[in-house]
Amino acid sequence: MQALGSLEDLPQSYVNSLTELNLVPLWPSLRAVLPPEKPQPQTRPIRWRYHDIRPLLLQAGELTPIEKAERRVLVLANPGHGLEKMQASSCIYLGMQLLLPNEVAPPHRHTPNAVRMVVEGEDAYTTVNGEKCPMVKGDLILTPTGLWHEHRHDGDQPVIWLDVLDLPLVYYMEASFVEEGRDQDVTGLAREQLYHRGIVPTPLFQRSDASYPILRYPWADARSALLQQAGVQPQGTAVQVSYVNPETGGYCQNILGFSAMMVRAGESVRLPKRSPAQVFHLIEGAVQVGIDNDRFELGESDTCCAPCFAAVSFKNSGSKPAFVFIADEAPIHQKLGLYSERA
Repeated sequence: MQALGSLEDLPQSYVNSLTELNLVPLWPSLRAVLPPEKPQPQTRPIRWRYHDIRPLLLQAGELTPIEKAERRVLVLANPGHGLEKMQASSCIYLGMQLLLPNEVAPPHRHTPNAVRMVVEGEDAYTTVNGEKCPMVKGDLILTPTGLWHEHRHDGDQPVIWLDVLDLPLVYYMEASFVEEGRDQDVTGLAREQLYHRGIVPTPLFQRSDASYPILRYPWADARSALLQQAGVQPQGTAVQVSYVNPETGGYCQNILGFSAMMVRAGESVRLPKRSPAQVFHLIEGAVQVGIDNDRFELGESDTCCAPCFAAVSFKNSGSKPAFVFIADEAPIHQKLGLYSERA
């Protein structure tokens, strides 16, 4: 591809005239914004070890009361974007959040979509628009855009979860804001019970008019589905289930997609090279993740990130299956006509 002229090729007087009028010549930067053949991502392959995060998160609980934090979170920042931007990828924000016994993370709602992947602890719950969602390890809980939510903890041990938000994209669009609310009255239990295995109580069931008919996806159900799939899937192929809206079959949220994958004992699996960035969080077991030329050993509750079009592989050398939670940017790529896969 032909080399283009640089800013240094232009007379300084000409550059000054452009600057005074808030004008910028395109050609010196054209290859940067339109690189040949494939994007040049800022997102780097990186791993965050829960063993390192947990003591610092607990220390944050000692240093900062919930009243001064509102949400006590350590952000998993990708250095390729700069730590100050608090991004795991171009569209994905990750944070480990701590709730101590008897604490309340107060009610609010915001424009970014969020999900919570429960990492540790019990006896906490999230209330979303009056719906009580118990928080159990491996559960996925949605707090979609514009819905009131708060977190409460009635137990006696710390509860920790992984926050996944589309905050970087919403912030870039200058559409990110939050509103404070009042404590919610619990009006019902999580509606996932109505959809269990496609069987519903006929006299009571009505099709939801909500955009998000399920707010809690229990890990026990996802794990069971993966084990059933593993019984019929050939070795070396990805055993994977997606978290979807049960009334439409589409993604459970608008911008980010979520799934769970099982890597059987002794198995190696390769994923296709895909245009969206991906995040992998290990729920159970141990697995080696290859991301292009990087290799990461993931233990339980570790998290890693893969940029666009990365070659991703999983290897389970142990005697027990490994279970991985995946978040990616596929929905927004597909909506914008940008999604693609490569061999």
